[in-house]
Amino acid sequence: MNARFARRMKAMQPSSIREMLKVTEQPDVISFAGGLPAPELFPVAEVRAAAGRVLAEIGPQAMQYGATEGILPLREKIAAEMNRRGVACTAEDILITTGSQQSLDLLGKVFLDPGDTILTENPTYLAAIQAFQCFEARFVPVPTDDDGLIPDAADKLAGRYKPKFLYTIPNFQNPTGRTLSRTRRAALYDVARRRGFVIVEDDPYGKLRYRGEAIPPIKAWDKEGLVVALSTFSKVIAPGIRTGWAVASKDVRDRMVVAKQAADLHTSSLDQIVIDRYLMDNDNDAHVECVRKAYGERCRTMEEALEEYMPAGFSWTHPDGGMFLWVTGPEGLDTHKLLPAALEDCVAFVPGRDFFPDASGGHCMRLNFSNSRPAEILEGIKRLAGLCKGASNNIQRRYMHDCFNTQSRTR
Repeated sequence: MNARFARRMKAMQPSSIREMLKVTEQPDVISFAGGLPAPELFPVAEVRAAAGRVLAEIGPQAMQYGATEGILPLREKIAAEMNRRGVACTAEDILITTGSQQSLDLLGKVFLDPGDTILTENPTYLAAIQAFQCFEARFVPVPTDDDGLIPDAADKLAGRYKPKFLYTIPNFQNPTGRTLSRTRRAALYDVARRRGFVIVEDDPYGKLRYRGEAIPPIKAWDKEGLVVALSTFSKVIAPGIRTGWAVASKDVRDRMVVAKQAADLHTSSLDQIVIDRYLMDNDNDAHVECVRKAYGERCRTMEEALEEYMPAGFSWTHPDGGMFLWVTGPEGLDTHKLLPAALEDCVAFVPGRDFFPDASGGHCMRLNFSNSRPAEILEGIKRLAGLCKGASNNIQRRYMHDCFNTQSRTR
């Protein structure tokens, strides 16, 4: 049977996060693993009311096939939101997708032939790696620091490898929580313009800012149609509705429409119309403010717990928003090997190497703070810190052992 499978399947691996969620669903596990919004904050009553009105007033219409581009009233609302963020666009520039994850698949179909190069942050979003692996792309990671992706490095790599596009998450990046500075956004767009590649700007977290001032999207600098901006309702309403969008120039959007027609015809009409009704009847900005307040508290709780309990040799990012922070341990730490012990202690995280196209980053881990209450975060970090202390001590003992053996051989 293996001989019948497509060649691309050799490069595709199951998501370790999706597999891990099967374990972390156990009620006694404190999970920092999944990128899950807090379900207790979902606007269940409001969505229920919106769905009830839709089904009562236009039920047959809402349950019918629809246009591939998405329903016009919702696209108009999305265009208005993008304009508030600094992106000049109209409803005609919007394609509604089945979650922003579908946009990654569609863009792979539109742009990538086997062997084509894409630039990514290093580390980058695991599911983006999965999506682009389907098309047998060549990944070239761009160095990053605390201010995000380094444009000068992207410039040099683009000159050498001639990428089709660069993929970036500029706001509260998954997995690190870092934010690309305003200066670097402008510089990165200039690199794309000079080098002639597309920027795929993925922004699922931009509304979840807890500190500092909002920065315009890279798309705000776009005069040549080089940036495809992606976002989603998953983090500001709920992920189960699986509704996102792409903002792109006409030539790119038209090709994405053709690719989407072949994939699923259109995103659920019912979900789109319910979201549109929900946005008409409710103040979603007020809802997002409640989410921001809760997540901000959870982020601070995790930072303070790490400061109090983690052993020497460990450092972590301090995100201004989003859902994640990134822990870096001492060289020699293998967080993939640490994970089974953590699960036995009923705490979960995602090993860092899963976010690197070259499988480096073995001494790092991603922690999600949005889906645990403060008391759970405190207890989970205590457990995790104890495991990290033991692993750090083992590294130190191995180092001393190796030094002793080296000195013995040289005497």
